[in-house]
Amino acid sequence: MIARPHPNAPEPEIDDAEMAEIEDEAPLLLDEPDEAAPAAGSLASGRAAILRAVKHAPIGAGVYRMLDAEGAVLYVGKAKSIKKRIIAYTRPTGLTNRIFRMVSATAEMEFISTQTETEALLLEANLIKQLRPRFNVLLRDDKSFPYILITRDHVSPQITKHRGARSKPGDYYGPFASVWAVNRTINALQKAFLVRSCSDSYYEARTRPCLLFQIKRCAGPCTGEVSHTDYAEYVEEARDFLSGKSRAVKEQLAREMEQASETLEFERAAALRDRLAALSAVQGSQGINPRSVEEADVFAIHQEGGATCVQVFFFRTGQNWGNHALYPRADRSLEPGEVLGSFLAQFYEDKPPPRLILLSHAAEESALLAEALSERSGHKVEIAVPQRGEKRELVEHAMQNAREALGRKLAESASQARLLDELARAFALPRSPRRIEVYDNSHIMGSNAVGGMIVAGPEGFAKSQYRKFNIKNTDLAPGDDYGMMREVLRRRFSRLLREAPRADDRPPAPVGDTESLANPDATALPNTLPAPSPRGGEGWGEGEATPTDQPPSPLADRLRKPPLPAGEREEGVTEEPFRDTPEGWPDLVLIDGGAGQLKAAAEALAELGVTDVPLVGVAKGPDRDAGRESFFIAGREPFRLEPRDPVLYFVQRLRDEAHRFAIGSHRARRSKDIAQGGLQEIPGIGPTRKRALLHHFGTLKAIERASLADLEAVPGVNAATARAVYDFFHAGPR
Repeated sequence: MIARPHPNAPEPEIDDAEMAEIEDEAPLLLDEPDEAAPAAGSLASGRAAILRAVKHAPIGAGVYRMLDAEGAVLYVGKAKSIKKRIIAYTRPTGLTNRIFRMVSATAEMEFISTQTETEALLLEANLIKQLRPRFNVLLRDDKSFPYILITRDHVSPQITKHRGARSKPGDYYGPFASVWAVNRTINALQKAFLVRSCSDSYYEARTRPCLLFQIKRCAGPCTGEVSHTDYAEYVEEARDFLSGKSRAVKEQLAREMEQASETLEFERAAALRDRLAALSAVQGSQGINPRSVEEADVFAIHQEGGATCVQVFFFRTGQNWGNHALYPRADRSLEPGEVLGSFLAQFYEDKPPPRLILLSHAAEESALLAEALSERSGHKVEIAVPQRGEKRELVEHAMQNAREALGRKLAESASQARLLDELARAFALPRSPRRIEVYDNSHIMGSNAVGGMIVAGPEGFAKSQYRKFNIKNTDLAPGDDYGMMREVLRRRFSRLLREAPRADDRPPAPVGDTESLANPDATALPNTLPAPSPRGGEGWGEGEATPTDQPPSPLADRLRKPPLPAGEREEGVTEEPFRDTPEGWPDLVLIDGGAGQLKAAAEALAELGVTDVPLVGVAKGPDRDAGRESFFIAGREPFRLEPRDPVLYFVQRLRDEAHRFAIGSHRARRSKDIAQGGLQEIPGIGPTRKRALLHHFGTLKAIERASLADLEAVPGVNAATARAVYDFFHAGPR
């Protein structure tokens, strides 16, 4: 039986004798004449490329990258001895299918030396997250988890939630699984430790205590209700509690409560009692709260149907800080422990690890990973697979959640796949789309114009791939939607042609016809693929022919194939992962608009020579009624779908999401312009009226929220100016 390769060590180390034998063979392969060179993309060509790289490979520890003929990174790995590791790839037999494909595609290798294997492991995780190679295990849903921050840059520290770069001085506690978990914990900690949550500017402006002081959630340091010394003690207690010293904090508060009671300070004793009750609520309202685990992360992995789910639970200070499901991309041949090893290295690349990590399966090289995490965090990190007791119960609970989460994910994916199949039939696409791009514009009378692009696919909306386009063409007439659409598509597809040219250099067979696309009222010309069949037909119908003015291409053959049933794959074709990079080519482009918008989009793409991307215009119904949308496709008469058709609802969701994103981008740009330019951005508002408005309302936000009557009541502002200000803030972008 062939041993399965670890994702970051696909082949076992070889001994010195075998290494010497392969090194003796390498010069013979390198001296072969050019005419005997193996075909590109074959195992022999990849093996020869690796043997060429052996001459310059470091002997010590480090990271290696395998690149294809176009320079794209195929795989990132680490090794104690790079030279020994990469020679293991040159074995002519004993390779798994995954490694066989990887070696065959290799055309070049690059190396980075490190001092130790631990450094190599950390560097490998960093490069995998940056480069996202197709043969590595990839942590796709690596969201930024929220933390609790207690600041250190103010005389009265603040407690607040934080997400993103840790640029502000202070102590960070987490991660939490959700913002909801953070807010719940902060609310409880405010009751227990009376630490302020207000911003520094709000703190400085107070002249009397705010409502939080009245409801006993803040000590009131802003107005001197508590001395800075006493407030500092509250803050230190909160830090101790969040650092895992919850038992010591509770014992100290209990002692102080008893002392206050003995000295007849009943009000102080009651306050301490309430704080103790709040701490108990923190530890008792979190669901599963382990008795024997103060600080740990629990990971459980479940694989089913070629998909992988990793469920993580965060436990800090004996509390459950929530859980989250992650879905790494991994080859289906990899075992759970192999996936976990690479997953954990990437997961903790930008997060502080706890002192204990509990796993459902033994991760390969867990000892090396524990050493690397300990070195980075400054404290000992233990990685264990518990077999009994409460820790095992925590792992089993996480495993149950992983099974249920993956089940829901697979059910959603199956439903999404069926929708995509139906969408392909409705629009007569050659096959179910894997990547759908939807475009929309937003502006107010041409000002702050923004184009938005959203992306959807088998896994739903891919929000990390959304793009906004600030309209730059100053020659456009205000409100020229067609010109905006042309600019957005030119910029988008020019970049695609530049950064991700398609493999077939020959002109691809067009879908529809360029002239028909530019003129939706025209019929399809003879030298094109025939017009799509009606809804419910068999794909492209019968009698289609390859255009006579260009040779047949593999892309043309692929385009003629009817959509595959949901969940099935074409025979002999490896399932392509969802195109999760901005450079991916779309299988379908939806344009928010009718025949005019479609014509503008087709003209923009035709100028770039892109004629094989299906375009569909989605026009709103009469009176903009949802459910009565008309669809425009080149070479076809406009048509509608049945009012209760699931495909109609799906397209509406896509269109509405594009509209939401475009409007949000427009509003953000408009707000930025207002913040930078002030009220002078509004026609008719000069310095005098600006001062009058700000003097009357106090802030720009208050002016934005003011009613028309309130604006007219400002001294020095007439009715026309008030209307201009009101319309500027309240006119809805299109």
